[in-house]
Amino acid sequence: MIKSLLVIQQGLPYMLQGAVVNVMVVLSAMLFGFILGLPLAVGQVYGNRLIRRIIGIYVWFFRGIPLLVFLFLFYFGLFSWLNINASAFVVATMVLGLISSAYQSQIIRGAIASLPEGQMKAARALGMSDARAIVFIILPQALRLSIPGWTNEYSILLKDSAVTYALGVTELMSRAHHIASRTYQHLAIYLAAGFIFLIFTWIGTKLLNLLHTKIRIPGYSR
Repeated sequence: MIKSLLVIQQGLPYMLQGAVVNVMVVLSAMLFGFILGLPLAVGQVYGNRLIRRIIGIYVWFFRGIPLLVFLFLFYFGLFSWLNINASAFVVATMVLGLISSAYQSQIIRGAIASLPEGQMKAARALGMSDARAIVFIILPQALRLSIPGWTNEYSILLKDSAVTYALGVTELMSRAHHIASRTYQHLAIYLAAGFIFLIFTWIGTKLLNLLHTKIRIPGYSR
C-alpha cells in the first residue's frame, strides 16, 4: 500500500502533464468540430433537400464508425497514402474534431428547432433576409441553448481522447502505462489515471454549467 502511494506520488506530475495533453486535444477538437458543425446544423435546418441529404450522410458516416477505426484509417492509411507527414497529435485532433462536428451539428440543430418558428417570420416581416435573421436572431439563441449539449460532448471527448494513446500521443494513459510497466503497480497507477480523468471531467462540466447559468435565456428550461 505504501509502495503504491509512493509510486503515485512520484508519477503524479508526469501523469498530470499527460492530462494537459488530453485537455488540449479535447479543446482543439471541440473548436474544430464547432467550426464544421455550425454550418452543418444551419444547412440541415434551412438547406434544400439535396443539402440536407448530403449533411445527413456526413453525420451518419462520422457517428457510425468507431473512433479507433478512424484514427488508424487517417494516420496509417489516408495520411500515409497522401504522403502527408502529420504528427499523431494533429491527426488525433482532426479525427476527434470531424467526429465531434457530426455530434455538435445535431446539438445545434436541436437547439434551432426548439426556437419558435414565429421568430423567423417576424424577422422576415421586419425586412430581414433569411441569412441575417439566422445570424442575428436565431444563432445567438441557439448557441446559448446548446451549452448543455456541449457539456456532454466535452465529457465524451475527454474520455475518447484516451484512445489516441494507440497512435502514440503522449497523453495521460500513455504515461500511466509507461509508469505501470516500470514499477509493476498497475492497479494503483490506473486507478490514479481514472481519478485524474474524473477530476478533469468534473472541472470542465462545472465550468460549462456555470457558463450556461450565466447566459441562459430566461423562460427556457434547457
